[in-house]
Amino acid sequence: MSLEPATIALVEDDPIMGESLVQRLSLEGLTVRWWQRGREAVSALRDARVQAVVCDIRLPDIDGETLFREIAQRPDAPPFLFITGFGDIDQAVRLMRAGAANYVTKPFDLDDFLVRLAELVRPAAGDETPVLGVSQAMGEVERLLSRLASVSSPVLICGETGTGKDVAARFLHARSEAAAKPFVAVNCAAIPADLMESELFGHEKGAFTGAVQRHIGYAERTAGGVLFLDEIGELRPELQAKLLRLIEERSFHRVGGERPVAFDGRIIAATNADLPALVEAGRFRQDLYYRINVITVSMPALRDRPDDIPWLMNRFFVEFADLNDTAVKGVSALAEEAARAHAWPGNVRELRNRMERAMALALGPWLMPGDLFPDKAEYGGPGPSGFGSLEDARLEAERRHIVRALAATGGEIGAAARLLGIGRTTLWEKMRRLGIAVQ
Repeated sequence: MSLEPATIALVEDDPIMGESLVQRLSLEGLTVRWWQRGREAVSALRDARVQAVVCDIRLPDIDGETLFREIAQRPDAPPFLFITGFGDIDQAVRLMRAGAANYVTKPFDLDDFLVRLAELVRPAAGDETPVLGVSQAMGEVERLLSRLASVSSPVLICGETGTGKDVAARFLHARSEAAAKPFVAVNCAAIPADLMESELFGHEKGAFTGAVQRHIGYAERTAGGVLFLDEIGELRPELQAKLLRLIEERSFHRVGGERPVAFDGRIIAATNADLPALVEAGRFRQDLYYRINVITVSMPALRDRPDDIPWLMNRFFVEFADLNDTAVKGVSALAEEAARAHAWPGNVRELRNRMERAMALALGPWLMPGDLFPDKAEYGGPGPSGFGSLEDARLEAERRHIVRALAATGGEIGAAARLLGIGRTTLWEKMRRLGIAVQ
């Protein structure tokens, strides 16, 4: 992920987490000012000009809430992204109602953290840099989502598993007027059915056995932002009825609650299921389907947009190179060609996983087909007989021989070509085809 250049204030007393965040945010092109004590940050931030504040709620001298309320008095107060433990979620929600932008719960996913920070440090208007892909199909998706950012109607994002429906929803939110407000993602297929109502709408103290205190649900945490319901086709019928009521009445009841709670967020739903077929089978309410399907965005499968494959591979290469100490220098042309020929049943998610594994286990300085597809015999994987193809073995031997020649001549192309008994042009072409760079 690439963030617009900005200055970020980090208030974090844990030296390990603080140093890690400073390093990663610096790699993203951000300037980071880091304080480990709240009072020092308050004093400095009275005059400092920063685009966002990342702040732990629990600090050794004053807590994050006190710091926030001090800084929030400024007419040009920057947005706050809080870091909180699970036990402090209610406090974080209270802070959002007081004007804080968002929060992440420890231990947090770094990608999710960067997405939320990117929502605060937004790209300048008119930035045409592709975010979702470089193919014509993804360009059309980006343009549609950008148009939808100015309206508040529900949106249904459809597509196969792994096509990036969550990324598209976050893209839409980041370009809306509510970008500084929370993006609350709910995987309807991952939460046990008997817990879903309480997780979605919250519950009051004593609502059921074990409810020892009030619990704030996902809908309430949205606080004017986006409630993203992934795999919405998995919702039980009784919860479908309650979700319909939330959309139509803009309010809901906590489990065990008597007073309605207002809902002022936007609904974005996603599914890989055929919802019309589920409606026909009586497994999904027709009235709810019409309410969430005001506008449909279809995410194309990766196999249908091959131009995005090399672009995504290089984005993932940069991401994993930033996260890990690796000697891998880049993605070879052969690996890109092999990736284009792959069917990608798991779509972008499969590509990301294969890139992560390849960079962790690659044997050479450039990712080769066998690194991406160790399970395929034609790329040097074990296959049923335990051997790769003869052609792949020949190419690998040729690549190694050229690399040794370049090393022996200090990377001088003419000298390496003479050593190999071929012309400079031939050597350049072989290097391009085999993904070899001058050392």
